[in-house]
Amino acid sequence: MNITLNKNDEIIMKLLHYFITEANYNPVVLHGAKDEIWLENSDADYKIIRIVSGYIHNDEQLDFDIFRTKQILKRIKNKMFSIKMQTLSIFVNLGENVNLENKDYDNIKCAEINDVEDLKKYSFIINEFPNILEIENTTGEGLELFIKLTDEINQKNMEETKKAEKVFSKKKPIMTYIFMAISLVLFVLTFLESGNFIELDPNVLYKFGALVNLNSMNNNLELYRLVTSIFLHGGILHLLCNMYSLYVIGPQLESFFGKVKYSVIFIGSGIIGNLLTLAFLQDTYISVGASGAIFGLLGSLVYFGYHYRVYLSGVMKSQIIPLILLNLMIGFMITSINNLAHIGGLVGGVLLSMAVGVKYKSTKSDIINGIIMTLIFVGALIYMILR
Repeated sequence: MNITLNKNDEIIMKLLHYFITEANYNPVVLHGAKDEIWLENSDADYKIIRIVSGYIHNDEQLDFDIFRTKQILKRIKNKMFSIKMQTLSIFVNLGENVNLENKDYDNIKCAEINDVEDLKKYSFIINEFPNILEIENTTGEGLELFIKLTDEINQKNMEETKKAEKVFSKKKPIMTYIFMAISLVLFVLTFLESGNFIELDPNVLYKFGALVNLNSMNNNLELYRLVTSIFLHGGILHLLCNMYSLYVIGPQLESFFGKVKYSVIFIGSGIIGNLLTLAFLQDTYISVGASGAIFGLLGSLVYFGYHYRVYLSGVMKSQIIPLILLNLMIGFMITSINNLAHIGGLVGGVLLSMAVGVKYKSTKSDIINGIIMTLIFVGALIYMILR
């Protein structure tokens, strides 16, 4: 078997090999896209790279190609929750009448690459991919080069697939069951002392660690209430609603983040929700329930889904975000619902997820920024409570 790669085929293979194995881009499957390859990396400055092999013979055809590209990008933006999507279009087969100089296509940069030396003409490529010129050192030709580059690309794709399988594989939700068990045990204890499971005695809930405002504690902040109130519930319906929500959402997040990170997000979100309640709710009240922590899980799911939006974008748009908005609207409409805890938990879930990091996606810089932002937010709430 004899395979001969022409000049265009060789540069395409080398560019593909570089962007996939070195720059961590992944192929994008597009129906109807002919003579072009789309690559995506949501963490890079150029989120989309197009390698176009089709022949473009004049400026009018180039303008139409860019117009069609923008239409496709609109669909990708909606799917990937991106407002701005910087794109790099690399053409390997332009006619002599096509002039890329002084072309301004908003967020689409264009380059004509016929060999490795052409890369040096484009500072915006070299600045973003400083080691891209090393593709010149790729050895082999014909069948040998084709097999070598294809094998390395396939190996990289297999590694990424294994990582995704590891993240999305189901694990036993031990901490979710523990949190549910604590809530159930405390409900039984408070019910036995109240004698009424429809609406528990507020004095009994206070005794077991419900959250109350500072005036009720003589301006002495009893820190344990920030945690104990998460696992207390005011009645059987309140308990069942929260436990069902935790049962549905909890195992997914625990599987995605692992037991320790999941526990930090759940309890930390509940605490932040309670701090926001103490900071802004001035009237006398008693607050109990896991809903602030559960909203934290929803916020965490949004943060996780953003990083893995290739897999979860449809679920995020059709289920998770509408569910969050609906529950917040209900919270504003019903005065007995502590929506401050929900909002605080939601924000806390996002910040804590950033602080603990998403597996294979978060950088050390992301985690440090998450920790700093969480500490600033919590510090501001504590200041507002104690001032």
